Amino acid sequence: MSATLFSSTKLSSALVKNLSTLGYQEMTPIQAESLPAILDGNDVIAQGKTGSGKTAAFGLGLLHNLNVKRFRVQALVLCPTRELADQVAKEIRKLARAIHNIKVLTLCGGTPLGPQIGSLEHGAHIIVGTPGRIEDHLNRGRLNIEELNTLVLDEADRMLEMGFESALELIFSLCPKQRQNLLFSATFPPQIKPLTEHLMKSPVMVKVESTHEPETISQHFYQVEDNDQRSDAVQRLLMAHQPESAVIFCNTKIETQALADKLKSQGFSCLALHGDLEQRDRDQTLVCFTNKSINVLVATDVAARGLDVDSLDMVVNYHLAHDPEIHVHRIGRTGRAGSNGMACSLISNKEAHKVIKLEQYLGQDIVAEDLPSIEVLHNEIKKAAMVTLQIDGGKKQKVRPGDILGGLTSNKAISGNQIGKIQIFDIRAYVAVDQSIANIAEQTIANGKLKGRNFRVRKLVL
Repeated sequence: MSATLFSSTKLSSALVKNLSTLGYQEMTPIQAESLPAILDGNDVIAQGKTGSGKTAAFGLGLLHNLNVKRFRVQALVLCPTRELADQVAKEIRKLARAIHNIKVLTLCGGTPLGPQIGSLEHGAHIIVGTPGRIEDHLNRGRLNIEELNTLVLDEADRMLEMGFESALELIFSLCPKQRQNLLFSATFPPQIKPLTEHLMKSPVMVKVESTHEPETISQHFYQVEDNDQRSDAVQRLLMAHQPESAVIFCNTKIETQALADKLKSQGFSCLALHGDLEQRDRDQTLVCFTNKSINVLVATDVAARGLDVDSLDMVVNYHLAHDPEIHVHRIGRTGRAGSNGMACSLISNKEAHKVIKLEQYLGQDIVAEDLPSIEVLHNEIKKAAMVTLQIDGGKKQKVRPGDILGGLTSNKAISGNQIGKIQIFDIRAYVAVDQSIANIAEQTIANGKLKGRNFRVRKLVL
């Protein structure tokens, strides 16, 4: 058992102590298999599903390599989406709390260049960003990676799928030849192999199965003929099971938006998440879903990377994924931490080849079940439990979660258990409040003060 403790590794006592304060004592399987190799200085290729603990594995590795007294970019983490980059940067900052004066900077597309240029002028130790924006800063001479010692590719499969090959090639060419390369991915499609052969030096290979127990996820398959039947099937499944939070995966952006629009017109609390959305809309959609002020998220695989939801009741595959590994990755978002989850997949005769591949991968026969009766359509649609308030003040105005919580509970009509997740961005903050007190909460913030000043506030209705 001791071999799985963080204290059994080469990590500094300060990092181990901080891990203990975060409640991290034992390593997850992917950490136990990859972290010792990372700390020994090896290149590592690791495959693990969402929630397996891979961010901490490479995060601790790059912190181990860091010389905080040298104020230069020493680690670069590349992610496919801004949402995942923000999540990774947040986790690294948590892991680095025991290291004084460390600076972690995110550089992503979809956000203004000006503040990023200003931050770069002040320097950083660790950069987390998307390939396109990193490429832009490198081309313009704003980012210097000559002293880089650790390069991390997080969700490498999605970066290739999104067409970032040329940006990655430029970044690799400007990195020092002597460096450690860490590649983490949920799936390993064939196109990754040339990348790893070009990038890695005698890498240690690690593959860890999903951390959820298969019996915590009940899988169901339903036969459909066309898209009209698919949308009808989705409606029946949502009405029959009334999930508090469900993600519906579509294979294209057009399908994603069309299905979300249809479900919304039917009265469901639903939003779409895909690459064609403006960054502000993506942020607000993710906020509303993670804080439970919408019940249903219709998403593409790429957009859903970085989606951080504590408990997901249900996953629906509108179409089967092209790759069985992606199917397992999708459904692995539910049934976590010992809770039970449900995965429903719609299949048609045209997808027979996908069904056969999935059967072989899962090692089981796929048998279609009957959809819930049409009678379920008479059920009342489950409404979201929370409402999101947007406050026009954030990190730049030094607004903290405690300020918002204190501001709301200063009104005796509002109790702490009626306030949900609070998320702070650069110039905005979002707080989830119980539906029953949404109007009171909005007026309390509007008429009160945070940090000694007034802020505009409004209910977010998307």
